[in-house]
Amino acid sequence: MYAWRGYAGTHMLTDDPNRITLTSTDQGEVVGTITIGLDSESGILADELFKPEIDAYRARGARVCEFTKLAFDANGGSRQSMAALWHLAFLHAHDLHHCTHLFIEVNPRHHRFYQKMMGFQLLSEPRMNPRVNAPAYLLCLDLDYMKSEVERVGGGRAAPGDRSFYTHFYSPREQAGIIGRLKGMS
Repeated sequence: MYAWRGYAGTHMLTDDPNRITLTSTDQGEVVGTITIGLDSESGILADELFKPEIDAYRARGARVCEFTKLAFDANGGSRQSMAALWHLAFLHAHDLHHCTHLFIEVNPRHHRFYQKMMGFQLLSEPRMNPRVNAPAYLLCLDLDYMKSEVERVGGGRAAPGDRSFYTHFYSPREQAGIIGRLKGMS
């Protein structure tokens, strides 16, 4: 997906112990990916362009993480599949690794989706990202907000007209079961 969009870079997966890549499949074909980057001594990838902004959160005690390699085949996957992938990434970051704030670097054409549909806050003007040779905004989301939105509308429990992306996430009951299974694996 990245190469198709004309983004530079190898986009290969690494064996970094602070990165977890999840995939979404449809009939055995990968239709989506998301990589969770956990903060470490070497930081997160977004530090390359946005370290002062992210350090401001660290200074206040935030446990930061990032989601990268956000790619979804619009022809091969559904909104529910994309939401499931996001929800599982959230559970890994929040419930297993106790992260409090999520950062993403997004192309200018996508930032409004994340702000309107997911509640991300815009933290920067676009900067040229050399990893993909394209401009990127830095966005941040308090993961407690995501948790509250899942509790409010997850599993399709939204009021008519509520366009939140979180309506496509698992219900709180399904989430509790998933968390239990994930914690049992660790």
